[in-house]
Amino acid sequence: MSRLAEFGIEEQSLVPKGTLYVRGQCIAMIAGPDPSNQGSTGYLTESGLAYLVWRDGEASLVGRAGGTAATPEQVAEIRQFTEDLKIALST
Repeated sequence: MSRLAEFGIEEQSLVPKGTLYVRGQCIAMIAGPDPSNQGSTGYLTESGLAYLVWRDGEASLVGRAGGTAATPEQVAEIRQFTEDLKIALST
């Protein structure tokens, strides 16, 4: 069993400049072959891909279609996915 599978993370597809990883609503791209090139984790919303942004201490999910307040559960999901992906790719 791969480390990714242990964390419930799927290698969704290969793109020309990197690899996409998905778990639940969370999506991350690793640019090139180096796992340390992990970009920000995105979160798939009804309006499309959004990113966690903090403004005045408030968490929001912001994308091309605008933004919405992030729930504590969404913040926790994004943080946990990001950490789990780093661990899975480091071994």
